Amino acid sequence: MYLGIDCGTQGTKALLITEAGAVRGRGYARHQLIERASGAREQEPQWWVDALRTSVTQAVSHHGAEVLALGVSGQQHGLVILDEAKQVIRPAKLWNDTETAPQNAALIERLGGKSAMMERFGILPMTGYTVSKLLWVKENEPENFARIRHILLPHEYLNFWLTGQLYAEYGDASGTAFFDIRTREWIREILDEIDGGTGQLAAALPPLLKVEQLVGTVRPEVAAELGLSPQCVVSSGGGDNMMGAIGTGNVRPGIVTLSLGTSSTVYSFLEKPLDSIDPSVAPFCSSSGGWLPLVCTMNATNVVTQTLHVLGKGVEDIDPVLASTNPGADGITFLPFLNGERTPDLPTAQGSMHGVTATNFSAGNLLRSVIEGVTFGVLNGLELILQGQPASKIQVIGGGSRSAEWRQMIADATGAVIQVPIEEEAGCLGAAIQAMYAYKSQQGTPVTFAVLSERLVSVDEEKTAHPRAEKRAAYRAAQDRYNAVLKAQFPNL
Repeated sequence: MYLGIDCGTQGTKALLITEAGAVRGRGYARHQLIERASGAREQEPQWWVDALRTSVTQAVSHHGAEVLALGVSGQQHGLVILDEAKQVIRPAKLWNDTETAPQNAALIERLGGKSAMMERFGILPMTGYTVSKLLWVKENEPENFARIRHILLPHEYLNFWLTGQLYAEYGDASGTAFFDIRTREWIREILDEIDGGTGQLAAALPPLLKVEQLVGTVRPEVAAELGLSPQCVVSSGGGDNMMGAIGTGNVRPGIVTLSLGTSSTVYSFLEKPLDSIDPSVAPFCSSSGGWLPLVCTMNATNVVTQTLHVLGKGVEDIDPVLASTNPGADGITFLPFLNGERTPDLPTAQGSMHGVTATNFSAGNLLRSVIEGVTFGVLNGLELILQGQPASKIQVIGGGSRSAEWRQMIADATGAVIQVPIEEEAGCLGAAIQAMYAYKSQQGTPVTFAVLSERLVSVDEEKTAHPRAEKRAAYRAAQDRYNAVLKAQFPNL
């Protein structure tokens, strides 16, 4: 059997599957979150460990001795720093931490500006990426900065706790902004800009693994505690988006994955990096041997949930409201930037509502405008990734995928067929599939990701949404209006 673990922002999930893909166990445990008015979003890495203990113990139950390999998916961009004794120095700053926005802007300026950074390094740091967090620690906590001896991402820290080994891999590393996605090597020059060329930070980076390589074997004491086989091995793992790609079969060109979770992401596998890329697109590597250009928006189901709460409604009201209102919300446009925004790069932006009149101001139009605002933001990103090519099929995952009317909205707005994988926990499934891939590679019986996904990833046909051609023009007009309002509010974009 194979175990997939997904350490997200809100909690850690675990999924146990057989080689044929049958589910044999699940587990879940919530996380706490540190939030401050400054934009700080942090978690103690120990909370992830505690949640892993709980979720894995639930998932493996009586099957732990049969687990051959496991993989870990983790929230991207988080910064975990360890001292010389490999002890955590401070809480991890997370992907949605906007406190480091000034440091991000300063780094871009110090390294020559946006265009120069894209040309020299192939990536433009966004607020929330790991690199600006290091400069923030240096400027705000110099004593902690001086103690840094190891730099890890969240999934790498859990790999370390499981095996005692410190390693990184290409997918999650490409979200740090000090990793060259073209050469697949760390970029020392960017780290030298932060530490003054002392080499402290470059020396703190873990070595990089290829996807077919293993981090190591689960430590005996950890295996005993979790009820796992003492021979259980750990694959390289990766960021949650990279694992979500594997878990939706997005391991070959032509497939798009759109995740509607706390944040929203959209990405598509490529066999080589894009030749030219918009700075808003994160030119990441995949964790399956290729590349995964991605766009992330920070405001998605969290904004919808908050709106439902304000209106005194629940998630069960989403479908009836969308079914009873018109595309374009009768002229209301909502910019959903309640948490700042990454794409477009507006870390200090605030949300706003436009076009409200005495005749269109209703609870239904308000909710629809919020969902449309979230949707148009991520579809703008999809258009950047596809570079003018239409999407024919989109796999939708995350909490938003449970809404039939939201799925239909995306189908109508894009002209693409929308599918939902049967396994909702795509990150867990992707981590388990990667573990299977690495285990078989090491056993001398390799199998491709395409073959594995064909066998292990299936869609729920009852949830498939086909585009309605008669709705396309109305959604195109609404999205154009959204973009016009966005440009008027933020003319420097």
